[in-house]
Amino acid sequence: MSDSAKSRAARTAAAPAGVIEAHETDGADVEFDAVAVNRVAYQTILRKEIRRFARIWVQTIVPPAVNAVLYMLIFGGLIGSRISDMDGFDYMDYIVPGIIMMAIIINSYSNVVSSFFGSKFQKVIEEMLVSPISNLTILAGFVSGGVARGMAVGLLVSGVALFFSDIRPMHPLITIAVAVLTSVMFALGGLINAVFAKSFDDISIVPNFVLTPLVYLGGVFYSIRMLPEFWQTVSLFNPVLYMVNGFRYGILGTSDIPLWHSFVVILLFIAALGSVAMLLLNRGVGIKQ
Repeated sequence: MSDSAKSRAARTAAAPAGVIEAHETDGADVEFDAVAVNRVAYQTILRKEIRRFARIWVQTIVPPAVNAVLYMLIFGGLIGSRISDMDGFDYMDYIVPGIIMMAIIINSYSNVVSSFFGSKFQKVIEEMLVSPISNLTILAGFVSGGVARGMAVGLLVSGVALFFSDIRPMHPLITIAVAVLTSVMFALGGLINAVFAKSFDDISIVPNFVLTPLVYLGGVFYSIRMLPEFWQTVSLFNPVLYMVNGFRYGILGTSDIPLWHSFVVILLFIAALGSVAMLLLNRGVGIKQ
């Protein structure tokens, strides 16, 4: 082994974790810092995602707030005036947490499914997969973008809700935790949908025929205690029920199910969906041609 080769080997062995020697150019050794590269890549993807939905805020941020106003006027104002208190709360106050959570769920999912499929359609994802960044970084960047949009919409809908209700979170940390974890979960679901989608029509199938029914049947506008015992049991198989009730507990302090059930279900879904998403990216399913 030559002296220069021995010198490179010694420097590589002494390099800190995350730093490996890439190649030699013009007689000078060039080191590749994997940690720094992935950090910059994550920040770049996240900034791109935020700018993407912020640039067209009239289409991405405002419509959920308008929908929330309609829900509150129709269900809370017109129909709610004919409904007695629910769990000791005015009906308008009772449905506000569910409406906020509904907006977070739909927008977290929609942001990732549309953005990731668009990147896949334009072959951007293929370039990312062959670049020196990890698939975990790619996953984290897109999911964080979905969470950013979900939280932005959630805050806007919460602000709009103040015109109809004067509720304040009784447990702020629980409220934030449930909102963020739920946003992560549905952002992962949106990415998986985008991986399998073959056309722009495919990215709307799950939101229209799976997500929307689950949300409406997830206790947003009612308590499952009002249902017959059989349908109460059936409702327990709806994962959205646990998120809506966990969020409602954080704001109102009341829930149809134990709070720890909500966290267990959300964390299990995050672990499962995250594992599936990583597996799909590692294998290049639906991406590599």
